[in-house]
Amino acid sequence: MNRREAREKALQALFQLDINEQNPQDAIIHVLNEDAEKTDQFLEQLVYGAIEHKEEVDQIIKNNLENWTIDRIGKIDRAILRVAVYEMVHERTIPTNVSINEAIELAKIYGDDDSSKFINSVLSKVKDQLALE
Repeated sequence: MNRREAREKALQALFQLDINEQNPQDAIIHVLNEDAEKTDQFLEQLVYGAIEHKEEVDQIIKNNLENWTIDRIGKIDRAILRVAVYEMVHERTIPTNVSINEAIELAKIYGDDDSSKFINSVLSKVKDQLALE
């Protein structure tokens, strides 16, 4: 599984966890079509990392929203943002622009017509904030 596929599966797992309270491993297995043998270290890192750091990640998202609340963001967009912000903050070997571009591509596939612009806007602000730290 390449990193783009892992991000896509992580988005799907986080989306499921946002809808239903379930075990993260069950969500990962479900998005892998019940084949736990297909799991990927990067996929698990993204899912478990986003869950473990959810409060921090959500606060970063909240700090970079204009005229929005995190609860008002669609579940898909919120899951995309959580994966990307986790990656930007905690996976320092991945260039920030790669995380942003991958999130935008996921938004084009899974989000609505305005999702990619919204995701780009929020993540650009996050990038600027992280550069100041």
